[in-house]
Amino acid sequence: MSTALRIVSREEWTRARKDLLAKEKAFTIERDALSAARRDLPLVKVEREYLFEEPAGKRTLLELFEGKRQLIVYHFMFNPSWDEGCKGCSYVSDSFDGAIPHLAARDTSFAAASRAPVAKIEAFKKRMGWGFRWLSSAGSDFNYDYKVSFRPEGGAPKAIEYNYGSRESSMSDLPGLSVFLRDGREVFHSYSTYERGLDLLIGAYNCLDLTPLGRQEAELPQRMAWVRHHDRYEER
Repeated sequence: MSTALRIVSREEWTRARKDLLAKEKAFTIERDALSAARRDLPLVKVEREYLFEEPAGKRTLLELFEGKRQLIVYHFMFNPSWDEGCKGCSYVSDSFDGAIPHLAARDTSFAAASRAPVAKIEAFKKRMGWGFRWLSSAGSDFNYDYKVSFRPEGGAPKAIEYNYGSRESSMSDLPGLSVFLRDGREVFHSYSTYERGLDLLIGAYNCLDLTPLGRQEAELPQRMAWVRHHDRYEER
């Protein structure tokens, strides 16, 4: 057992737990207020026409709603030149299939989008055992407009706009999530989040945050952070 762990009596533990509970309740109130502020963000009308492609054919952004009022799009990192999707995005995506029926019951559609061609997306999706809707956005500027893909690609680090700020990066694609609302045939952009804003999607992280050892990111090899089944993501 690590010497960093404190061992105390049940009574002392209960007092410490109650102190933490007060902080947790305060955080819950703050989180509810933050969620309300997020819902209260103004909307931007989507003026551009975006085309996506899946095995059944091409689809517009409006069609991705499937008649529902809300649409969540996960920006999955998958450059057209890559042979497989991002490992981090794969870890996040393992939780999508279970959530989709519950989203649908609440008037919300879900899809993932990447710049990779349909054939590569479908092959990787099959390999990973996923059923969620995943389309290619290669035929439009969707990824660029929502700040998850960057020009020019490759080469030395360059200035990019990501997570509402500028930075130097050599990445061609980065992860994110965008939310849209439909009013009749008009579509509005309500929210996008990136980086640590995506933590809420990772069920395993949320569970590990409840444990003494936490996420253990520093202790585990990089390759292990995204593995669930070794036959889906082999060691590279």
